[in-house]
Amino acid sequence: MAKYYDVHPDNPQPRTISQVADSIRDGALIAYPTDSCYALGCRIGSRDGVDRIRTIRRLDDRHHFTLVCQDFAQLGQFVRVDNDVFRAVKASTPGSYTFILPATKEVPRALQHPKKKTVGVRIPDHVVTQALVGELGEPLLSSTLLLPDEDEPLTQGWEIKDRLDHVLDGVVDSGDCGTEPTTVIDFSGGEAEIVRRGAGDTTRFE
Repeated sequence: MAKYYDVHPDNPQPRTISQVADSIRDGALIAYPTDSCYALGCRIGSRDGVDRIRTIRRLDDRHHFTLVCQDFAQLGQFVRVDNDVFRAVKASTPGSYTFILPATKEVPRALQHPKKKTVGVRIPDHVVTQALVGELGEPLLSSTLLLPDEDEPLTQGWEIKDRLDHVLDGVVDSGDCGTEPTTVIDFSGGEAEIVRRGAGDTTRFE
């Protein structure tokens, strides 16, 4: 049964954020809001969390997981970014973008694309997400909360708890956060490749 966390969208309660972060450290899988839509999240080293996300979303091993980072310094620990890519990513963060980049040795092999050795990273422009990642002290391993055979992600915390109560450990609710997932840009080949058009403007990558 998932614990329900009611969090203020503009002034997240520190005690509640701390409780959520503690649960993640203890192995919890949560649903939480971002600047694009809800996501599933767990600790980077949680194999159980990864397996549960794959099961909920019916993902294969080619799926790019995303490391949700607090800032650029944290992002730089987990992916390799050359100067040209640095400028493009820096100009687009924080925001509703996911960037696919070569992973460093800090990223567990199970989270990397099996052939490309890449991983997704993003820095969200969302007060609650920023507070949570800041309290956690490390990126949150994430995947968009888009259920199999459904066209749009779930957007309401109460609905997520109602439908996924049996497979989640927690649901963070800070109000509606929209239905459009992030724009995904793949820089692993050196040039920007638009993989998915979403909430982030793609103009600068075209």
